[in-house]
Amino acid sequence: MGKYIIKRILIAIPVLIGITVIDYVIMCLAGSPLEMLQGPRVSQATLEAKEIALGLDKPVFVQYFIWLSQLLQGNMGYSMKSYEPVSSMIASRLGPTLLLMGASLLVSLMIAIPAGIYSAIHQYSKGDYAVVTFSFLGSSIPGFFLALLLIYVFTVKLGWLPSSGMTTLGTEGGFWDVAKHMVMPVLVLAFSLAGSNIRYIRSSMLEILEKDYLRTARAKGIGRFKVIYKHALRNALVSIVTVIGMHIPMLFGGAVIIEQVFSWPGIGLMTMSAITARDYPVIMGVCLLSAIVVLLANLITDIVYALVDPTISLN
Repeated sequence: MGKYIIKRILIAIPVLIGITVIDYVIMCLAGSPLEMLQGPRVSQATLEAKEIALGLDKPVFVQYFIWLSQLLQGNMGYSMKSYEPVSSMIASRLGPTLLLMGASLLVSLMIAIPAGIYSAIHQYSKGDYAVVTFSFLGSSIPGFFLALLLIYVFTVKLGWLPSSGMTTLGTEGGFWDVAKHMVMPVLVLAFSLAGSNIRYIRSSMLEILEKDYLRTARAKGIGRFKVIYKHALRNALVSIVTVIGMHIPMLFGGAVIIEQVFSWPGIGLMTMSAITARDYPVIMGVCLLSAIVVLLANLITDIVYALVDPTISLN
């Protein structure tokens, strides 16, 4: 296991470098941050001085290697807008994003696993059709639309839940205050994830339930509960782990839009602000973090495979 992890980390290094190269080139093609400063009150000489100060007068590949050399020294650069260190900006906003992602993933699994199992063992029943319909709705309804709908119902009409931020302004917050602010963004992310997870879990359970060894277990009369939850579910866990591993990067990306809608003070809100301001260092920092999250999710998924199914060999 240790050799496998080291091997995967060594493979991830050139992958990360390739991703940063592509991200940097695409970012530079989108336009220069100096275009955001242009106006009647800003002279051309000021723009040229700013360009030299930011190092934007150099070729793109030179700019990239300067950024990479600073990164290898532990310096992710400084924001062109707020002049804060990018590393501290990401660190201060990573906690709220991880809290939102973790809660959403947990809620989605609490919905999807029981619903997927129920749908599989009651195939073609009314309950099965209801669960499948719910899964298709969860997969097809856009997150931003559901978010606006929840805001209209629970904030505008009923006044039950706050629609923005992580804590109430003018207060120190607290567990219940944060939980109240989390309800709607967590529901939006969990609804979409649960829709996809239910279909995967249902199909995996249906496949496992048709295996010969489960027919034999049922014939021995060991009990319906043990057949489903001890034998069938355990063997279906590999597929469930795959689904979870795929959804971690999706959660990280989907949180960008949801955080913007609900003004959640996480990585997503910071990313949108950096994109609109063409804040190169912040954008590159977020892209690097996203790539690391994807690679880590894949590595953790492979490790969990071996823990769930001892027959899997990590070579």
